[in-house]
Amino acid sequence: MSQPDAPPPGKRVAILQSNYIPWKGYFDLINQVDEFILYDEVQYTKNDWRNRNQIKTPQGPAWLTIPVRQERLDQSIAETVISSPVWAVKHWKTIAQNYARATHFPEMRDFLAGLYEQAAGLERLSEINELFLRAICGRLGIATRITHSTDYRTDGDRNERLVQLVSQAGGSHYLSGPAARVYLDEAAFAREGISVGWADYSGYAEYPQLYPPFTHAVSVIDLLVSTGSEARRYLKSCSAGA
Repeated sequence: MSQPDAPPPGKRVAILQSNYIPWKGYFDLINQVDEFILYDEVQYTKNDWRNRNQIKTPQGPAWLTIPVRQERLDQSIAETVISSPVWAVKHWKTIAQNYARATHFPEMRDFLAGLYEQAAGLERLSEINELFLRAICGRLGIATRITHSTDYRTDGDRNERLVQLVSQAGGSHYLSGPAARVYLDEAAFAREGISVGWADYSGYAEYPQLYPPFTHAVSVIDLLVSTGSEARRYLKSCSAGA
């Protein structure tokens, strides 16, 4: 498995919208920074990763989608509420049925079942995503500080807000997902003395996964039930054996 470059000096910050049970690359990004800022004050986007993700099934990857209410176009992720209270029971039942034969499902069953039981009592999408995010980070041994964009004061356009968040967090290096290359103004960061780096999601090692062929682009839950306590080793930000 290829290893990421050595981290730059100074404080490293990443900023992303919350996702529902995201893939391992999302957690790899978190593990490479000192502070991870949840940016849920931005617009909720339909049919995106905010409220859905995929798991493996005998029929191939399948979507798990949290039903939400979108009452206006400019509604933020933080404002988005759940439209059906039974979603958590359905999702857990689907996960348990499809991963019952996974090697490490028995040791993960209580952990995951407990999360879904807690999530069933929450009304906002952001709260649900953060619940899973923090718990899974703990399971993976990720100790990165997690904060919210609303902990800081920002204004201006998209790039200006990102620069302000990193600056106010005391960051000297911003680690971004590769999709932001189309709009990120690196010069704006440089003017504030902030360097920009890009997450590399290539070169992940495969692990023993149910239902071939192997696919990387599924929820981190697949990694957890497939590898158990060894899951951390399959993050590129961790050295082999860590």
